[in-house]
Amino acid sequence: MDEKLMLQARKLAQEALKKQSKDIDYKHMTAPCGLPCFTCYAHLAGESVELREVLAAFFEKPLEQITCKGCRGEGGKCVHLPMPCRVYPCAQEKGVTVCSQCADFPCDFLHPYSDQAHLYHNTKVFNLCLIKKMGLEQWAKTKAAQVLDTYSFCPWTL
Repeated sequence: MDEKLMLQARKLAQEALKKQSKDIDYKHMTAPCGLPCFTCYAHLAGESVELREVLAAFFEKPLEQITCKGCRGEGGKCVHLPMPCRVYPCAQEKGVTVCSQCADFPCDFLHPYSDQAHLYHNTKVFNLCLIKKMGLEQWAKTKAAQVLDTYSFCPWTL
């Protein structure tokens, strides 16, 4: 993402996150792969015209194609990704809410890819481990937004 657009999107998303309803159904708004849809810029753009405009410019898509109701609300489709999700149907088939509940966790469906290292999707296993350790509700309320911000904007440390 263009750095200027990314910083603008971050600021607008943080503002939208603060205004977001506190009555979030975290179970519904957390994807099976562990991504917190409630912190996703595309979801937050539903309540912020400015954020929608910035994301539309970046993705080069019409405004109406930018917003998202979350993975479960979109039937497992991540609106800003070009390919179908393999995790969502697998989780449905296995009857788990999140992948860390599965006996096969972690599996190759959660594998990160180096050519896509800039994508937040590479934090899936980290989020799932936190969900398993903290519980979904506690993770959602205290850690999920921080993971996105740290991954996207903080310098790498050991």
